[in-house]
Amino acid sequence: MENGQREQGGSEYAVEMLHITKRFPGIIANDDITLQLRKGEIHALLGENGAGKSTLMSVLFGLYQPEEGEIRINGKKVHINDPNDANDLGIGMVHQHFKLVECFTVLDNIILGVEPVSKLGFLKKAEARQRLIELSRKYGLSVDPDARISDITVGMQQRTEILKMLYRENDILIFDEPTAVLTPQEIEELMQIMKNLAAEGKSILFISHKLAEIMAVADRCSVLRKGKYIGTVNTKDTTVDELSAMMVGRNVNFHVEKEPRTPGKVILKVEGMTVASRMHKNNAVKNVSFEVREGEIVCIAGIDGNGQTEFVYGLSGLEPLVSGKITLGGKDVSKTAIRERSILGMSHIPEDRHKHGLVLDYTLEDNIVLQRYFEPDYTKAGFLRRKNIRSYAEKLIEQYDIRSGQGPATIARSMSGGNQQKAIVAREIDKDPSLLIAVQPTRGLDVGAIEYIHKQLVAHRDAGKAVLLVSLEMDEVLDVSDRILVMYEGEIVAELDPKTTTPEEMGLYMAGAKRKEM
Repeated sequence: MENGQREQGGSEYAVEMLHITKRFPGIIANDDITLQLRKGEIHALLGENGAGKSTLMSVLFGLYQPEEGEIRINGKKVHINDPNDANDLGIGMVHQHFKLVECFTVLDNIILGVEPVSKLGFLKKAEARQRLIELSRKYGLSVDPDARISDITVGMQQRTEILKMLYRENDILIFDEPTAVLTPQEIEELMQIMKNLAAEGKSILFISHKLAEIMAVADRCSVLRKGKYIGTVNTKDTTVDELSAMMVGRNVNFHVEKEPRTPGKVILKVEGMTVASRMHKNNAVKNVSFEVREGEIVCIAGIDGNGQTEFVYGLSGLEPLVSGKITLGGKDVSKTAIRERSILGMSHIPEDRHKHGLVLDYTLEDNIVLQRYFEPDYTKAGFLRRKNIRSYAEKLIEQYDIRSGQGPATIARSMSGGNQQKAIVAREIDKDPSLLIAVQPTRGLDVGAIEYIHKQLVAHRDAGKAVLLVSLEMDEVLDVSDRILVMYEGEIVAELDPKTTTPEEMGLYMAGAKRKEM
C-alpha cells in the first residue's frame, strides 16, 4: 500500500477494535472485547495466561478472523485478511513465539517479503545490510546480520523480530511479551526504545505480565480476564496491586515465602565441566565446578549469552562435554543418555519450550506423559493405557490450572504460551526428581502463575530435593534462591548469598566488572 493510503485520519485513535469475538473449539478466546489505541501512546494489554491477549493481537495482525466485531485504523473501517494486509496498513508485530526462518540469516529474515531489488530483478543485499546496520545503531539493537537464526540466542532472535518491524517502517507496533527473554539491561534498553518510538509518533500495543514494566512505560493499560474485557486505566492513576487484582481477580503475594533450611547431602556434583560453543571455536562453558545439595535452591545468574544455554545442554545431555564430570546421586552420568538421566532423577524445564519442551502437534495428555509412557502404569504389553494416561493428565491439569479448550485432548500448539509452560512445569515436577533443573521456569507467565511456580520450587526444596534454577530475572534470582552462582563468559565468577548481596553488586559480576576467586 502506498504511503498516501496510510495517511493519518481525523480520528484520535490509531486502532479501534470494537466488540471483537473470537471462538475456538471448546473456548471463547475473545468475548465482546473493545480496545482503543490512541496515536502516539504506549498502551499495555494485561491478563493472565490464556486470557485472550495474543488472540486479540493475532486478530489485529490478520492471523485470525473474528466471528463478530470490526476494526478501524485511523478512523476507517478495515478488513485485515492476512499479515500482508496488516503490513500494508502500517501494523507490525513481534510475536511471543518468534516467526523466524531458522536456517536463514538475521538479514534474510529481516528483508523477507520486502526484498530490495534492482530494475533487473537482482537482490540489493548490500543496501539492505547498510540500512539494517543503521537501524540497529539508532535503536541500540546490535545483531550480527550474517548469523543464522538457529545459532543465536533467544534474546538475539527477539532483537531480529523488532528490527524486522522497524525495517518495514510500521506505524502501529504490537509487542507480544517482548521482555520475556531479555536481560534486565536489555529490558531497560527496550523500554527506552519504546518511549523513543512513541515520541516519534508511533502507536504501541504492549502485551506484558510484568506489572513494573507496564507502570514504567505504558500510558494506559487495558485488562482482560478469561476472554472478557475488565477495564482500562491510566497507569499514573493506578498501582501494581490494583492491576494484579484486576488481572487475576484476587490479591497476589509478590514475595516468595520460604523457611531457612540446612542443605543435606550432595545430589549434583559438577567437576571441570567444559562445553563447546556452536557459535565460535572457543568453548562456551569453561572448567565449571560446583555442587547442589538436597534441600537447597542454587541459582545460575548471568546476562543471556554467557554460556548458560550450553551449560544446561551439557548438564541435561543435549550436548556432549568436551571435558569434565557430572555426578548425579553418586553416579557418573557424564556420558549417559537423556532418558537414563531422567530415570536416575533429573528433571529439566527447558529454556525453549517449543524446541525442547513439547511436541507441539501432540495432545496435552501425550506431552504430559512424554517421559513416563513406558512405565507400567501407562503401558501394558506394548500398548498405551489410554485411560490411565487421561486420568493422570486430568489430575495435573487441575492441580496446575492448565487452561485449554478441550482439556487433555487439546493439541499443544493451540494453547497459550503460558499454559504450555505450565504443562511442562507440571510434568517435570510431578516426576518427583532428586534434581530439578529449571531454566527460566516463569518465562511468559502471569503474576498468579509465577507465585504458584515459585511455591512449587520451594516445596520441592522443602521436600529435601535439589533445585538448580537458571534465571535472567534479577528479582527471581534474589527472591527464590538460597545460593547464587554468577556466570560470565562461560565461567563461574562469584558465589553470592541472596540475603546479603544487592542487585547492583550482582550486576557488576554479571557484567564482568568484578570477580571472586572461586
